[in-house]
Amino acid sequence: MSRQRCQVTGATPSFGNTISHSHRRTSRRWNVNIQRKHFWVPSLGRRITLNVSAKGLKVIDRDGIDAVAARLIAKGERI
Repeated sequence: MSRQRCQVTGATPSFGNTISHSHRRTSRRWNVNIQRKHFWVPSLGRRITLNVSAKGLKVIDRDGIDAVAARLIAKGERI
């Protein structure tokens, strides 16, 4: 699975440098913890699949899947 972007939070990979003991710098990438999850949305009456980060799961737990799905639809995101 490609680690692109969280559909809920919009988190994307970060880039930086790894610095060795001799202080040589090499490029590296910090990936987002993206999971593909299925959710039942009562307001839509169907199941949706989201690519969501671990933090996005906490947002869904806090706000509810109905509110998050409404926000995604308002943004024009295809779910």
